[in-house]
Amino acid sequence: MTEQPLPAAEPGPVVIGFDGTESGEDALALGTLVSRGVGVPAIVTVVYPGPAPISSGRVDAEWVADRRRAAELIVDQARALVGAGEPSGTQPEFRLTASSSGAHGLHDVAEEVGASVIVVGSKGKSADPRLFAGSTAERLFSGARCPVGIAPHNLRRSDRELRRIGVAYIDTPDAERALDVAARFAARAKASLRLYIVVAEEAEVMPLFIGHDAERTFHETAREEFQDALERAIAGLPADVQATGEVLTGDVVKVLGELDEDEVDVLFCGSRRYGPLRRVLLGGVSSRLVRRARSPLIVVPRAE
Repeated sequence: MTEQPLPAAEPGPVVIGFDGTESGEDALALGTLVSRGVGVPAIVTVVYPGPAPISSGRVDAEWVADRRRAAELIVDQARALVGAGEPSGTQPEFRLTASSSGAHGLHDVAEEVGASVIVVGSKGKSADPRLFAGSTAERLFSGARCPVGIAPHNLRRSDRELRRIGVAYIDTPDAERALDVAARFAARAKASLRLYIVVAEEAEVMPLFIGHDAERTFHETAREEFQDALERAIAGLPADVQATGEVLTGDVVKVLGELDEDEVDVLFCGSRRYGPLRRVLLGGVSSRLVRRARSPLIVVPRAE
């Protein structure tokens, strides 16, 4: 990354998927948090089933009309929730859209408006405020061209602001892409940025012919290389982004998943496997993080 000012191009709106459930309320909380912090509009979208391409006509049309009326009630619910929490003049747009699935409908809206992020809720209902990505989120991960945000359970009860943005970082193109997007959000929100690299703990049981001294040397070398990578990444950020970094030790998913509201308000990560060094941020991190993270998570797709 080069030390150049961030482009002044206006980012797109935040598209929020709302379904009238507690999970939808969590998405509403995260979406309005991001839109308010970054200073972009929010579009609260309720997706309802559209007519089947092959149907008996009247019965299908009546059923779709009934689903639309139900969706209108959900939109009214969203308006009431936002009206109770958002300052005057910052109300989002509310949309009804018919589609074959929630993910497809949200994707279409995001493509139409050039969204900067799509936000949905998690399906978890336990007291543990972690992410349990439902089918809509999983489908969005596989098809969305913009970042996808997942709100943890009970975020609706939080009063956090977008002041501390975290990034799961390692020196790979996907992580660089996540860092670039996170830095743009941080610059607009005037939020601090903190980069996290996680290196595995030293192994207690070693393979034959590999001793503890060799493992310790590898571990120390990895920490030094990762610290250097952090410093280079931070040095390459624009001057208007206040950034720090930290090398942590442990299981990457567990360590990053335990970051909570005392440390970050939102955590960014890339969408593909990490590398290149063995045992450090190996593949599947983002897919496991969406099931473990305490903090809101924004997954950034690979650059085209």
